[in-house]
Amino acid sequence: MIRNFFYHDSMLLKIIRQVIFYSLLYFLWLFLFNLKLWPSYLFPSPAQVGETFISIYKDKTLFSAIFVTMKRLLLGYGISVVIGVAIGLVIGKIRVLDETLGGFFVGIQTLPSICWLPLAILWFGLSEAAIIFVVIMGSLLSVTIATDSGVKNIQPMYLRAGRNMGARGIDMFLYVIFPAALPSIVGGLKQGWSFAWRALMGAEIVFATLGLGHLLNVGRELNDMSQVMAVMIVIIVIGIVMDMLVFGSLERKFRKLWGLEKS
Repeated sequence: MIRNFFYHDSMLLKIIRQVIFYSLLYFLWLFLFNLKLWPSYLFPSPAQVGETFISIYKDKTLFSAIFVTMKRLLLGYGISVVIGVAIGLVIGKIRVLDETLGGFFVGIQTLPSICWLPLAILWFGLSEAAIIFVVIMGSLLSVTIATDSGVKNIQPMYLRAGRNMGARGIDMFLYVIFPAALPSIVGGLKQGWSFAWRALMGAEIVFATLGLGHLLNVGRELNDMSQVMAVMIVIIVIGIVMDMLVFGSLERKFRKLWGLEKS
């Protein structure tokens, strides 16, 4: 009971801090707008952005864009996670692959995600497949390298304990290596998610197709900064919600498991 009391008290303090922080951001935005440093069509007020948000909400444009974007994102990201974790586990345990593929993946990770777009267009044309390919390449390398790093940094005592208990081959991967590397893998999944977003927004801005990136580009073409900022806020909110519900939850779980939870 005491533990639950302190847990709920900590959650309440966290919520209060977040409310104060975002309230300060709102008032800073309002303060800068009132200074009239830029014309309102370049730096709109919160009220103007709110009106635009309500407008694209009422005509269903926003919901359609969110649905299309999330479908592309989840498909591409899901594929990159499955492939990236599998490759990372293998590279981390096989020295020949580490000395060849490992270094190669680190090198091509320096390529910005948008660099894959011309290649995707040449291979797949202006299609959904091209967009999905860009998303996959945007997040795959982060997941692969994080998994590889997690495998390499496993404490030897865990591997010895697994062998002593009879773990061999696939059992060693499933019950020893994969669980021990999970904290690093989760960090890679979080980073891969953010890179997937960046890759997708770049592709949607270039492609004349429905999605949040397309809405951003339409706002730019119409010189409608209110729409641009409204869509940006939607993207930020989606990112915060995903972090709270998925990645943040996983990170807290593993910090508790490894005794690293902050008091």
